Amino acid sequence: MANNERLGVAIVGLGGAVATTAVAGLELLRRGRVDTKGLPLAAARDLGLIDYEALTFGGWDLFEDDLAQAARNHAVLTESQLEAVAPVLSQMRPWSAVSNTSFCKNVVGTSSKKTRSLREQVQAIRDDLARFRKEQGVHRVVVINLASTERAVDLTQPKFLTPEAFEAALDADDPDIGPAMLYAYAAIADGTPFANFTPSIAADVPALLLLAQRNGSPLAGKDGKTGQTMLKTVIAPALRDRALHVEGWYSTNILGNRDGEALNDPASKANKIDTKGAALDSILGYKVQDHIVQIQYYRPRGDNKEAWDNIDVVGFLGQPMQLKLNFLCKDSILAAPLVVELARTLDLAKRRGEAGVIDALGCFFKAPMTQNGGKVEHAMAEQQRRLMSWLSGGGVQPVLGKERIRG
Repeated sequence: MANNERLGVAIVGLGGAVATTAVAGLELLRRGRVDTKGLPLAAARDLGLIDYEALTFGGWDLFEDDLAQAARNHAVLTESQLEAVAPVLSQMRPWSAVSNTSFCKNVVGTSSKKTRSLREQVQAIRDDLARFRKEQGVHRVVVINLASTERAVDLTQPKFLTPEAFEAALDADDPDIGPAMLYAYAAIADGTPFANFTPSIAADVPALLLLAQRNGSPLAGKDGKTGQTMLKTVIAPALRDRALHVEGWYSTNILGNRDGEALNDPASKANKIDTKGAALDSILGYKVQDHIVQIQYYRPRGDNKEAWDNIDVVGFLGQPMQLKLNFLCKDSILAAPLVVELARTLDLAKRRGEAGVIDALGCFFKAPMTQNGGKVEHAMAEQQRRLMSWLSGGGVQPVLGKERIRG
């Protein structure tokens, strides 16, 4: 890889807290104002990943604020950090976004595309990506979805099962095709890597999974694993390995950012809770009867999320015990580095000629997608081992639900 190559990162939700934190963070890194603390793959040198300094950002949003104003509104950066990057961020404005309030009721902006048909919306997205490549002079592009959570749809319907059926549904302006699917389709149609950092249905549509294989588009998703679920997938394997039976696990979250506001809609919240609750039973090997996951929008908290867990376990001689965990975290400070690493790893997959779901990137997600119906691995330590194996050129890919080591 040439040292002067540049990677364009096109983000759906560029004006959001996570995206503005990622853009500002890399600008601060370029200026020597911060180090690589918090970036999981900073030490993974000589493995083919593009340099952090080579990333160039653009993308879409429903809100027109420049990124400096957006970052100020989200209040994640310190005042001195914001002051240092404001000259750069103030020159960056999102492109108008695709919008459909039937999929996300609580986030309504003023900068949506005026196109009417789904085909026109897809073409507008592709035109934005082509302009981004040309104006920024980037060599390759990765698309990452950071938009607010959409409601779910039934993917077993015939229109979602093959590329041909999905194309027909697009032409018919089918109301079950949401914005996240349109961004995924636009990227996949051009063979561009795509990551879904949200619980929304995007590239996990069966038709789009097939199309990605045909077009050479690497995929990763879904729903970024940042705080509470990350710790759950660390603790649960330890409880399993020590034969401590989990009687109940109560998880609650309060947050006040735009993501929390979107999740105040019951349909969006239900989709999020599905991805947050999927890992535990899989790791333990049995169903936890009282596994409760709650998310509450609490405006005063802003981006400073609080995740609280109460875990009831039974040990030797039937003796009950409890674990209590209170994680006070900045949601975007945990998420932004993962977005950066996803861009770098998906770009590496594209240069390697890989297509479809990249199973080794499952460590970044609450509900990892798998290729060919492979079994999902949720345990954090095993996921990390698979990622590092893949980075070093070995890789782990499932075949008919079993693993084989490539290379």
